[in-house]
Amino acid sequence: MMNSQADIATPRASRYLQQLCKHFAHKLPVEFDTAQGSIHFDIGDCKLGADDETLRLDLTSPDGPQLARLKEVVVRHLERFAFREEMTIAWVDR
Repeated sequence: MMNSQADIATPRASRYLQQLCKHFAHKLPVEFDTAQGSIHFDIGDCKLGADDETLRLDLTSPDGPQLARLKEVVVRHLERFAFREEMTIAWVDR
């Protein structure tokens, strides 16, 4: 399994966590509250955490190509929800 994590500075972390989870909940297994969430994709899992200043994304996938695809999907949707905000997303692969 491969893992990648990003901590994104934003005062709207909880809002984005909930939007991402609600968006995917109609077609994927999702669990969430205001501070944490998880989305189970076919290509891997996305765990989310939020506090007052940071949104944490923790992705796990079976291999590199699937992890890259999972990053792309999650970031594309996050950027769509956060279009008014310029975000820096720096992944740390583990």
